[in-house]
Amino acid sequence: MTLPRTPSFRLDGRVALVAGASSGIGLGAAVALAEAGAHVHCAARGRARLDAVVAEMRAAGMSAAPLVLDIADINATEAAIAALPRLDVFVNSAGLARHSPALDTRPDDFDAVAAVNWRAAHFAARAAARKMIEGGRGGSIITVSSQMGHVGGVDRSVYAASKHAVEGMTKAMAIEWGPHNVRVNTIGPTFIRTPLTEQTFANPERVRWIEGKIKLGRIGAVEDIMGAVVFLASDASALVTGTALLVDGGWTAD
Repeated sequence: MTLPRTPSFRLDGRVALVAGASSGIGLGAAVALAEAGAHVHCAARGRARLDAVVAEMRAAGMSAAPLVLDIADINATEAAIAALPRLDVFVNSAGLARHSPALDTRPDDFDAVAAVNWRAAHFAARAAARKMIEGGRGGSIITVSSQMGHVGGVDRSVYAASKHAVEGMTKAMAIEWGPHNVRVNTIGPTFIRTPLTEQTFANPERVRWIEGKIKLGRIGAVEDIMGAVVFLASDASALVTGTALLVDGGWTAD
């Protein structure tokens, strides 16, 4: 009898691009992919923070390069991705949150959130897929969505709508690009301690509500997302596409 072998979680020889890589979940994704052996292009808007992150990664023996990029600039994003010699993994962690009661939603806040979380995510994924199809090797596209792409939340009508849109586009893209071996998935975190969420955690009442909804009883850390990124990027998930990997501590279980 020949025993089955676990597919590799290693990414040696592969090239990844992570948008939003200078902080939070994006930084965690970049480090996780690099630790697994990938060369990682770290993309973000701010040069100083990005250079510091890449320098620290390189000092730790990781292969990384900085790429100053605003993913909301669709033309610049498409050009940057097209210029890469190769692309095997694309992780889009760029995101924007502007929370308010639905009755108080302002059109400019709606447009700003939709422009980054949905519009930019759509066209960045398209550019990544084109590059992967052109390379003939397929690849993995991972968009950092949210548990709010599956449920609703207080003061989050616009944010939740943008993440529900991401979940829908992911399923459609997976159908279209499956024949090219381009896999398209999302990661849906619960509340994770990052610079983006500090305002929420400054409200003790909101923290109590969050902790009451997370069945494992704690707020998430960036490290909780890193294993999910490597799994979806690697051969270990070779038959996984069009799905959402929820890292929500059980929030959506009920």
